[in-house]
Amino acid sequence: MKLKIAIAGGGIGGLAAALAMPRDSSEVTLFERAPAFTEIGAGIQLGPNVTRILKSWGLLDAVSQVAATPESLQVRSATTAGVLGELRLGQAIAARYGAPYLTLHRADLQGVLLEAAKQTATTVHSSRAVQRFQQTSDFVSVQTNATTHDFAVLIGADGLWSNTRQQLLNDGPPRRTGHLAYRALIKQTDLPMQMRRQNVTAWLGSNMHAVQYPVRGGEWLNIVVFIHGDAPDDFQNWDHTGNAADLSQHLAGCCTALRDMLQAVTDWRLWALFDRPPMQSANQLAQGRVALLGDAAHPMRPYLAQGAGMAIEDAAELGLVLNHATPQNAPTALQHYAANRWQRNAKVQARALRNGEIFHVTGPVRWSRDVAMKLMG
Repeated sequence: MKLKIAIAGGGIGGLAAALAMPRDSSEVTLFERAPAFTEIGAGIQLGPNVTRILKSWGLLDAVSQVAATPESLQVRSATTAGVLGELRLGQAIAARYGAPYLTLHRADLQGVLLEAAKQTATTVHSSRAVQRFQQTSDFVSVQTNATTHDFAVLIGADGLWSNTRQQLLNDGPPRRTGHLAYRALIKQTDLPMQMRRQNVTAWLGSNMHAVQYPVRGGEWLNIVVFIHGDAPDDFQNWDHTGNAADLSQHLAGCCTALRDMLQAVTDWRLWALFDRPPMQSANQLAQGRVALLGDAAHPMRPYLAQGAGMAIEDAAELGLVLNHATPQNAPTALQHYAANRWQRNAKVQARALRNGEIFHVTGPVRWSRDVAMKLMG
């Protein structure tokens, strides 16, 4: 008997989970609440830990065609524009880790994953939100806004405001971080030549930092500025129109090069950042026949560029543990998944928190940070 698997959520994590499932021994049904498979957000960075997995799934070439491959990551002072450190990417990182470092648009990555999922036996439903589930020792009954069906496994990949998580853990909403992200995408040809970038640049200031990198084969530039501030009232809808004048006030003390770049952008989107504390146990990742993945399980601040990466790693691990699972022993397989993943995810969550503290330090500590980065490279 095939292992019947339900996946709640058709974002990057949910589609990755569908692709990772054993194709010969499983029957996968994916439910996406939105009427169309669209990915909000803008740019995304994929380190070798992620592109190695995509390569094993036969997707690296397709992803590379819509991505950029920066040759370096440069850290600069947001105040003086001075270079604080540089990391070689490109061929250097591919040779070191056996896989490349890519930057791309989130929608482009989702598009590749969706097309690949359609080539498998995955049944994909849009406009189907997983509303409730009820599990027994033999199955998990999944209720959507249209149907109710029984499965051997339910994977909650339904994001930061996951219904699956709330029913499984009942631990309340994610926490406000007090940080905001202003995001923008702009065609490189719409920028003066000196502002165009084919590498990753991070600007570190006081209570702020900015990151810019190429996407869509290098034709577009992704820019995101992180500042401290209050979330909009409608915070569950992260995509708000960003006020360029408000952003300029926050960056009044920044260098001319950075302010000129930001003033060249007219369309900003505002995103309020939420997260959860680092995971404390495997029990937060799986219980019985239900497992969580990605932001539903371990939402993190984007200061290590690993949110999507951890979701794809989760998916790969789920594929491994369910490869030889049966409907009877599926809960045991999910416990192995949780045991193998929770500490890794907790470590990355904690490191992302720490990076945010380092990026946003003020006063004498900031001076010490800059000196340390110059010495260490």
